Amino acid sequence: MATKKTTSKDKEPLKVGLFVGREWSWPPAFIEEVNRRDEGVIAEYVRIGGTTMNEPCPYRVIVDRISHEVPYYRSYLKNAALQGVKVINDPFMWTADDKFFGASLADQVGVASPKTLVLPNKDYVPGIVHNESLRNLTYPMDWNALVEKVGGMPCVLKDAHGGGWKEVYVVNTVPELIWRYNESGLLTMILQEFIQWDNYARCMCLGQEEIYVMKYDPSQRKYHEEHDFSPELYERIVKDAKALVNAFGYDMNTVEFAIKDGIPYAIDFMNPAPDMDVNSLGKVHFDWMVTHMADMCIRLAKSKEATRDRYYWGKLSKGSK
Repeated sequence: MATKKTTSKDKEPLKVGLFVGREWSWPPAFIEEVNRRDEGVIAEYVRIGGTTMNEPCPYRVIVDRISHEVPYYRSYLKNAALQGVKVINDPFMWTADDKFFGASLADQVGVASPKTLVLPNKDYVPGIVHNESLRNLTYPMDWNALVEKVGGMPCVLKDAHGGGWKEVYVVNTVPELIWRYNESGLLTMILQEFIQWDNYARCMCLGQEEIYVMKYDPSQRKYHEEHDFSPELYERIVKDAKALVNAFGYDMNTVEFAIKDGIPYAIDFMNPAPDMDVNSLGKVHFDWMVTHMADMCIRLAKSKEATRDRYYWGKLSKGSK
């Protein structure tokens, strides 16, 4: 009796899991796009409710859009990475990064960015006794000297760990700066040079190689369907965006450049859960996000790439995907 030959369609499909928050357009479009291609890879929402140590993970790839706001998801994703899953984006790096470290790293990899410094916190958790626990801090701060270090007024005060344009202030005087700082509570704030831009770019960066450049107006929160960047400027934007996402190891990120006198300054480049909503992006950009995220996730699902490969402990772990 002849033995039936096993085909790719007979094999158990590779699975892409999706963690989402309050977004309604991109997730179902992405899932539908992956599933309709019939490439032996299926996408679905992750469903979890309590996770044991070293629990096997059924997904080859997980796309994370919300764990920065849901700590249990972050714990689950770290376990998934330990089991050999490719997590987009790396939960260990995402936990560790901040805008001050990012500014220093951008400078070291040769990308133009605003002068930046990090400030001591205004307030602290209960148990901190100011005259005992904070003996390493100089006090009072020399606000005028700090402002000079970032190029004078106006300058920008913002949360080192924030996103979505929350807790971002353009300040024009030292008293205004001190007032905003005094309202920051437990947040760690950075002080940054203000770049008076004459053009602006926002880049979607996928897989550390694919850079989709969009003209963007942050004051209006508006994307333009086409950009007006010269070939030379476009080439530099792409080069600098690649340098940043390769340095951070993010496979899904946006990089923003404030362009002044033909120089793109990397303003915001740690957006591991970037905006992908059709209502803000518009249909042209949205369709690109859907199809190219599907391309990347299918490719990664079929590959042997794993988040743990970046770490020493990953070489010691037993399991493999």
